[in-house]
Amino acid sequence: MRAFDYTAAADMAAALAAIGPGARFIAGGTNLLDLMKEDVLQPTRLVDITRVPLASIEETPAGGLALGALARNADTARHPLVRQRYPLLSAAILAGASPQLRNMATNGGNLLQRTRCYYFYDVGVPCNKREPGSGCPAKTGLARQLAILGTSEACIATHPSDMCVALAALQASVHVQSSRGARTIAFADFHRLPGDEPQRDTTLEPDELITHIELPARGYARHSAYLKIRERASYAFALVSVAAAFELDEGGLMRHARLALGGVAHRPWRDLEAESLLEGQPPGAETFARAADALLAPAQTWGSPNGPGSNAFKLALARRAIVHALEMAQAGELTNTGELAATIFLQEHAA
Repeated sequence: MRAFDYTAAADMAAALAAIGPGARFIAGGTNLLDLMKEDVLQPTRLVDITRVPLASIEETPAGGLALGALARNADTARHPLVRQRYPLLSAAILAGASPQLRNMATNGGNLLQRTRCYYFYDVGVPCNKREPGSGCPAKTGLARQLAILGTSEACIATHPSDMCVALAALQASVHVQSSRGARTIAFADFHRLPGDEPQRDTTLEPDELITHIELPARGYARHSAYLKIRERASYAFALVSVAAAFELDEGGLMRHARLALGGVAHRPWRDLEAESLLEGQPPGAETFARAADALLAPAQTWGSPNGPGSNAFKLALARRAIVHALEMAQAGELTNTGELAATIFLQEHAA
C-alpha cells in the first residue's frame, strides 16, 4: 500500500471541502482498502466521512424510505421498516458478503463497489478498466464469473453487489451532494455499461458524495424473492442472481412486474420489454419462461470455448434462475430456497 494523506471530516461541508484530485471518500472501506492493498487504486488522500451524520433510515413524505449512505448494510437489512415493507431488499443484503463485512460496509459504499474481474485485480496483466487501451484478456481467458449482457469489446466485467440488484428492481433513486449543489440520480442511470470507457463504473462525479438512497412506496412485500446462485454456499459473489417482484390484482393477474439480474452485466440488469411480457398475465411457468427468454435474447458468452474459463453455462443457468425466482415470488418465498438445486445444476454442468 502506498502512502497517502488522511482527513477526518466532521460534517458535510468539511467532507466536500476536503475532496479534490487524487482524493477519495472512505467509510467502511471494505472494497477500497482491498484495491489499495493490491495497488489497483492509489489515492493520494482519504477523506474519512464516518462522522458525517448520514446513517439514519427514515420514512419519506411520499411514503417510501430514505436509507442513509452511512447506514451499515447489516443495520439496513434488519431495520423493522425494511423487513416489513421491502423484504426483497433485506433478503438481497443478507445474501451478500459475510456478517463481518455487512457489519462494516455502508449503503453508499455498496453502490460504489468496483466491478469484479480477475484481470482487474491483477496489476501484472492488462486490463482496460485499470489502464484504458491496454486490452481485455478476459474475453478469451477466464470469463467464468463474467458478463453475458451489456458487454463491449473493451470490458466484460460484472458488478458484484447483491443489494444493488434489489434496488434496481425497486426502482430506487440515489441522492448526491457536492459543493455545486444536490442532485438525484435514478438508479437505472447510476451504474454504467462499459462501452469504450470501462474505467467508469458509475455516473457519479469525483467530487460528489452519496447522501441517501430513496425507496419508493411500492415495496412488493407480498410477492418478491431474491435468488442468488453461487459456486459455494459460504461467502461468494453471484454467478447469477435474480430479484423478482410483482403485484397480483383481484383477478390474479400480475401488475407492476420487475426483474433484475446480478452477476451477468457491468451493472444490475433490467429489460423493460421482458418485464412487459409479465404484465397483465397470470403467473405460471410458461409466462415466466417467455420473460426469461426475452431478457436473455441479446446475451453473448465469452472465455475459452468449451474450456474451464467459458461462461456459456450462464445462459441455461440464468434462464432457470429467472423462472425459479418468479415462482418463489408467486409463492411469497423470500428466502434463497433455490440454492441447493442451483448447486446441483452447477455440479452436473461443470466445464
